[in-house]
Amino acid sequence: MLDLAFFAPVMAGGLLAGGSSGLLSVYIVGMRIPFLGVCVSHAALAGAVFGALAGLEGQMLLWPTLVGAMVTAILLGLANPHRINMDANVVLGLLFSVTMGLAFLGIGMLAVVGKSDNDVRSLLWGSLNYCRWADVVLMLAASAAMLAFVLLFHKEMRAILFSRQDAAAAGIHATAVWTGFLVLTAVLMTVNFQTVGGLMIYSLITNPAAAAFQLVKGSGRAMALASLLGAVSGLGGFLLSAVTDLPSGAVIVLMSSFLVAVAVLWARLRGG
Repeated sequence: MLDLAFFAPVMAGGLLAGGSSGLLSVYIVGMRIPFLGVCVSHAALAGAVFGALAGLEGQMLLWPTLVGAMVTAILLGLANPHRINMDANVVLGLLFSVTMGLAFLGIGMLAVVGKSDNDVRSLLWGSLNYCRWADVVLMLAASAAMLAFVLLFHKEMRAILFSRQDAAAAGIHATAVWTGFLVLTAVLMTVNFQTVGGLMIYSLITNPAAAAFQLVKGSGRAMALASLLGAVSGLGGFLLSAVTDLPSGAVIVLMSSFLVAVAVLWARLRGG
């Protein structure tokens, strides 16, 4: 039997992390930049590592983690692929290389100066079981900010999804809107890291949209369904991990992957 009083914030955190990541996934998959998750994860990790080197620990590591992720998001948003004649995924690859190098350099320095890397490693792997109401409030605030942004700039984001260059030509402040979206994405991913971990959150910002696009047409329906599938992955993965005593992050990832497989099979059967 689950202790509902103890696990209530855990289940709320799973729902929020999955639902908000599912909403993000529609844009990230639509823009064909799923590598964004890996890049932001390593940028956040680099921030956490250097925060630990500065003597921060526990919940205080959230702030350098946010700074690392947000700086990378701003750099990515300002780097217009058409102006620098470089594909967005190449830019992501370059930023990933730099942030990964900084992260592992910092981890090596932690060992040299004799500081523990336990808090940093917890960001890599995550554990929904440690989610508390204070964490849920942060996740709720980040999710609400992202939802408000999506509703406020829905038309602009649809135009950017189609073509960032054409959106700018039509008079849309594409760089500002896109950079704002990336910053909010970085914030949302960072506060969700403890749910599935920095390395595994990649699945939650790709799998829900991949499944939704198999089942429905139209961006609005895809967003709603992807959010639902993400929430099912977060909560269902936790409940399954609690029953089986397996790591919650890994089970959430496998749950979201299973839903993609079911969606693909359903689409093929329906098509046949």
